[in-house]
Amino acid sequence: MRSRLARTRWPEAECVDDWSQGIPLSYTRELAAYWANDYDWRSREAALNRFDQFTAEIDGLDIHFIHQRSPHEDAFPLVLTHGWPGSIVEFHKVIEPLTNPVSGRAEDAFHVVCPSLPGYGFSGKPTSTGWGVEKIAKAWDTLMLRLGYERYGAQGGDWGSAVTTQIGRNGGHCAAIHLNMAIGRPTKESLANPTEEEKRALAALAEHRNTGTGYSKQQSTRPQTLGYGLADSPVGQMAWIVEKFWAWSDCDGHPEKSFSRDELLDNVMVYWVTNTGASSARLYWQSFRSWGNMDRVELPTGIANFPAEVLSAPRSWCEPVYNITHWTDMPRGGHFAAFEQPELFVDDVRAFFATVR
Repeated sequence: MRSRLARTRWPEAECVDDWSQGIPLSYTRELAAYWANDYDWRSREAALNRFDQFTAEIDGLDIHFIHQRSPHEDAFPLVLTHGWPGSIVEFHKVIEPLTNPVSGRAEDAFHVVCPSLPGYGFSGKPTSTGWGVEKIAKAWDTLMLRLGYERYGAQGGDWGSAVTTQIGRNGGHCAAIHLNMAIGRPTKESLANPTEEEKRALAALAEHRNTGTGYSKQQSTRPQTLGYGLADSPVGQMAWIVEKFWAWSDCDGHPEKSFSRDELLDNVMVYWVTNTGASSARLYWQSFRSWGNMDRVELPTGIANFPAEVLSAPRSWCEPVYNITHWTDMPRGGHFAAFEQPELFVDDVRAFFATVR
């Protein structure tokens, strides 16, 4: 990796003085130099390995997961699902307070399971089609049952929100779901006569479609072509990911206002060392083609609405999709909720699941 970083062939600088053409050359070179010369993977690796980790074969694919049991035997089981361009690294600040709350009360505690999505991190890479949102949701239910959890909760954002929503549709052993990126759609009423909140949401949605969806178009149509650059160049992989941490977090214009360099690179490393640039992108190809189920989730649903979320759907857009029993408008934070605002995240997850334990 260090050799590849040293041999990077750099493009010329952008011709603007902001991030509107992508991650700036000066910052990219600075972060790459830190990665090559100062980032201590072994200490970061040890920090991530403080959690209990396992693999399980489900439908012929190895699924990697953290399984951190609470010291309280009657803690509530909870599966947390990350998205792209995240990983289990997103949850490293919330696992301990969820499993072992400072209150010392069992009713505040969770047995936490954090799987890596298929094709992500240390999970196996699907070699055939079929591993979309619906199949992942069923796999997570299988995993929780194998771990002995006959009744559990589910939480997620980004692809984790899609998977968790599908778990909620499936019902079964899941008691309730909590999301930090609800999947809502503009209603006919909001399009015809929008409120001020809906006007802001519609404007943000239009801007995102105009300037922010190139990554998903590429990953949902030609992930293999993209994958050659991501597999070959650590700087390419780093830039592809870190630009989204700038765009989607509540970072006031710079990702290092929300995350340390080490935290950003921890997440990039999970993609680089496992060579999952292409396999993670394929989830878009798989799911954008087949995933269209918008049946209402009847399970109790909690939603944490963070202000800098990339797609922040007003409650009026979410009500037709979810049985919302808990809604929190957060004071700060963005797309990577557990990573950016761990205390707000933990408090809301705990408050919601207290209603269904």
